[in-house]
Amino acid sequence: MARRKLFPAFYALYREGKLSEHFAVVGLARRPRTNEQFREDLLQAIREFARYDVDEDKNWNSFAEHFEYMPLDIHNAEGFRELKRLTDSLDNKFQVGGNRMFYLALAPELFGQVSKSLHHGGLLEVSGWHRLVIEKPFGYDLSSAERLNSEIREVFEEKDVYRIDHYLGKEMVQNIGVLRFANAFFEPLWNNKYIANIQITMSETVGVEDRGGYYDHAGALRDMGQNHMLQMLAVIAMEPPSRLHPEDIRDEKVKVFRSLRGYKSPEEVRSHVVRGQYTAGKVNGKSVPAYRSEPSVNPQSVTETYFAAKVYVDNFRWAGVPFYIRTGKRLPVKTTEVVVEFKNVPDNVYLSQKHDLEPNLLVFRVNPSEGIYLKMNAKKPGAEGSVIPVAMDFCQNCEDGMNTPEAYERLIYDAARGDSTYFTRWDEVALAWEFVDKIAAVWKSNQDDLSMYPAGSWGPERAQSLLSEDGFKWWPVNGQHEGEMTWEKK
Repeated sequence: MARRKLFPAFYALYREGKLSEHFAVVGLARRPRTNEQFREDLLQAIREFARYDVDEDKNWNSFAEHFEYMPLDIHNAEGFRELKRLTDSLDNKFQVGGNRMFYLALAPELFGQVSKSLHHGGLLEVSGWHRLVIEKPFGYDLSSAERLNSEIREVFEEKDVYRIDHYLGKEMVQNIGVLRFANAFFEPLWNNKYIANIQITMSETVGVEDRGGYYDHAGALRDMGQNHMLQMLAVIAMEPPSRLHPEDIRDEKVKVFRSLRGYKSPEEVRSHVVRGQYTAGKVNGKSVPAYRSEPSVNPQSVTETYFAAKVYVDNFRWAGVPFYIRTGKRLPVKTTEVVVEFKNVPDNVYLSQKHDLEPNLLVFRVNPSEGIYLKMNAKKPGAEGSVIPVAMDFCQNCEDGMNTPEAYERLIYDAARGDSTYFTRWDEVALAWEFVDKIAAVWKSNQDDLSMYPAGSWGPERAQSLLSEDGFKWWPVNGQHEGEMTWEKK
């Protein structure tokens, strides 16, 4: 986490002038290291993962001196008092102003203990603000999340707790609201009168890598569904906030979670939700093992590496519109996309009498390419009068000179400024767990509905029929829209 995301984020903020000289970063872990070793790790991480070239930076030494390392056993109270002395000295050295941001990327069960240790060690007794930034997962179910939240709230107020969901920091996720609310030709159509369905896909080509031990207890539902997927659904479905204020925006997301139609029976779960697990296969031409053969995975595991679901938001705007969500490992391509499929023109009217018209699509491409794709019907050039689908495709990160900020840059910057817009509030977390726990309970009671899919495929066949039963299909993702004319913005 620190090497791939946090160090490059700090460096980008520094290079762009968003991080002044008045800051210090203390790295904490159990193993002993010197400041020199820590800064060498910092340099190598930035060389490998940062979007700026550190070798051309004449101010590297000035940046690196803001980073210090201290070994810390979180079970040792004296260690936190020593950390207090170190942060006070760095505060004086760099004139930080008594502000503290504590970033915890730990097992969830340790969040409460560390929060209390920060308090007892005097680290919250500062002249400025103090904020707690927490990585997912926030608990393993609603019950554990409630216990965790209760422990944290003994020390920190809710306004000072920043629960990270890094998908909310991605450029195109943040752009969804702007495109909806800043364009007069989108918002009037953003409802059940004009939209047939919405599809959210988060696919990965990798397996569990070195996370087998964690993943075998979490699975795709908890690892991706409870947080990333439901958060993106809320951003798509939310009402316009009354003000551009963090709490007003998060209030609208909470209304979406409250409107999610819960599954009332095990039969309803099985008819609306598909779970799968990958077997051996080929991804990008390379043979890969089955999930049960991965390191640290139980050879008889029934943990899902894929899930798809049909979800309804029962409010005035979205009543009757299915939201199809899917995520999985060892799928053909790595991508995150949102496809909005509009209702087609009426049958037997005008051109539909003689042409098989395709529905209009609006696609938000979140990762790895960032942009907007709009598909419509138009006349094919020539005298035949044929109607074909054409596309306008805007690729944001394809533009020359475009160096799009990473999600963690935005989120760290926002947390430092006290902007909680793109962090999850406790009631969001609780409602998401409440929805997911109903699915998990059915799966736990009956393990017979786990479907196998070969690595390199798009998941179990049942995931296809989930849409075909409603007369829909999964649309191609990651730019795999074939046979279309495309107008591209260069």
